[in-house]
Amino acid sequence: MRLLRLARRYPLLTAGMLTTVVVALLSLAGLHEVARWIAILVVGAVIAITAWDMVRDILRAHFGLDILALIAMIATLLVGEYIASLVIVLMLSGGEALEDYASRRAARDLTALLDRSPQTAHVLDESADSAPRDVPVDEVVQGMELLVRPSEIVPVDGVLLSAHASFDESSLTGESVPVSREAGDEVLSGVVNGSNAVRIRTLRRSADSQYQQIIALVHEAQESKAPTVRLADRFAVPFTLVSLLIAGIAWWIAGDPLRFAQVLVLATPCPLLIAAPVAFLGGLSRSAKEGVIVKGGGVIEQLARVRSAAFDKTGTLTQGRPELIEVRAAGGVDADEVLRLAASAEQYSSHVLAEGVRRAAVDRGLRLAPAAHAEEIATNGVTATIEGRVVVVGKPAYVASLAPDTRRTELASGQLAAYVAIDGRFAGALVLADAVRPDAAAVVEGLRQRGIERIVMLTGDADATAAAIAAPLGVNEVHAELLPGKKVSLAAEMTPRPLLMVGDGVNDAPVLAAADIGVAMGARGSTAAGEAADAVVLKDSLLPVLRAVDIGRHTLRVAYAAIWIGIVLSVGLMLIAATGIIPAVAGAFIQELVDLATILYALRALTGPKSR
Repeated sequence: MRLLRLARRYPLLTAGMLTTVVVALLSLAGLHEVARWIAILVVGAVIAITAWDMVRDILRAHFGLDILALIAMIATLLVGEYIASLVIVLMLSGGEALEDYASRRAARDLTALLDRSPQTAHVLDESADSAPRDVPVDEVVQGMELLVRPSEIVPVDGVLLSAHASFDESSLTGESVPVSREAGDEVLSGVVNGSNAVRIRTLRRSADSQYQQIIALVHEAQESKAPTVRLADRFAVPFTLVSLLIAGIAWWIAGDPLRFAQVLVLATPCPLLIAAPVAFLGGLSRSAKEGVIVKGGGVIEQLARVRSAAFDKTGTLTQGRPELIEVRAAGGVDADEVLRLAASAEQYSSHVLAEGVRRAAVDRGLRLAPAAHAEEIATNGVTATIEGRVVVVGKPAYVASLAPDTRRTELASGQLAAYVAIDGRFAGALVLADAVRPDAAAVVEGLRQRGIERIVMLTGDADATAAAIAAPLGVNEVHAELLPGKKVSLAAEMTPRPLLMVGDGVNDAPVLAAADIGVAMGARGSTAAGEAADAVVLKDSLLPVLRAVDIGRHTLRVAYAAIWIGIVLSVGLMLIAATGIIPAVAGAFIQELVDLATILYALRALTGPKSR
């Protein structure tokens, strides 16, 4: 079954292999005339297909190496060397099949659908007793009342009808901390609802809403990217001219057209057509082993040439989850006790800060206690009875309403605080921050060591917060408070090129598509970012980005070396064949050995570069 699928996918290669076997068997049986006509018919069909494709390429101002193979097939048929012509067919179709396989393999390893995009909406009818009615999101019109359930994505832009709500807007703005909204506030599509069901009244149709506009930006940026020319084709014109010159001189000196065919058999561009795809396939495989799925050989080549790099902040240079950095105890309560009781209460909260508090307590070896009673007040905080004590954790206003002696604590840029009260008295504040990735500084420095001339931060966060993160990392250029469209325009204007952009949220998707190389942090990033990107990092780390640049450079070096090995060997053998001592069929099989040499060398890309 698998062989049948491969045969249908690569019909030219399949036909060439079957024809070669049949012709060889007929020749061994003495049926040379039948074998010759079968070879002429099959090779003639391949010549016609190749010529048509070549004409279409020339009309698109693209000159490739196929013209050499075309001339070689015609020449070998005209002089009666039909076995040699079949070998050329095999090498030509084999190189194209291998290149196609490389791109298909990369595509299989990547997510191809924007499955994060909302598909349905829960419509509330005027009757208070009626249940929500599910409709396709494209059928939602302005003025409808919708129900958004806990943790669901808001399907269209709307106005909040519920008294208050909390939304995770990180996929749009890059801000890792949930945002509180009150009745009457606008809520954008693409944000994630908090722990309570809310009602909204739609402001716009789905096609006009924020999330869908971001997706449109992604498609527009993708369509504006110029296609990458096959590496081997850059050698097409000089190699073709040199080959035809040697073959023409050999024919002129010998006065025999057979000499022309003998030379061109060894000039077939199979080493060039196959070496680069094999090297890039090796680079793709090596990248996957290092935790980076790259979408094609063209991306590998761009990674090798990158000269500028841009990073999003939240979830890219930072971990995307707030970490406890200090416990500021008050009222004579021990700091560990404040943290333990607060973390025990936060077991019953779904707020993003609660996770950071619980994680810090566990990391310090503190034992969390169960609550006799717990209640979370959405967007404000949680109250729990722990070991007979009433513990309140939340926003300063909420805690102050239950503990009047609550005092606000000073916070630096990028810091957040959860306030704690115990038995009606202020007990302190827990200061958190979205920690910088431990490998971020090393990656920035590593890029500089590799000659990346410009490294910048592009973020939707506040300027002070962005600067506080960028400075210790050595990122001297910061562009903050950016909307997705502004990120795209900045990326388009940035020099020198190529530009590498690394991000993780839906808000990063357009700029990832617009950059020369867009890299998405796929471990916890959005599907839209992965769809728009040229490469996806599967590990929750920035180091694979640095490794991908190294792999790109190593792969390009191997590909160029393999191509030059093929060129030098082919030209040397052509000069020998010009003397007439290499028959056409023997030359075709010798050319197979040249192919083997280039392929074996190209496979060095699988080993990857040495770690620095």
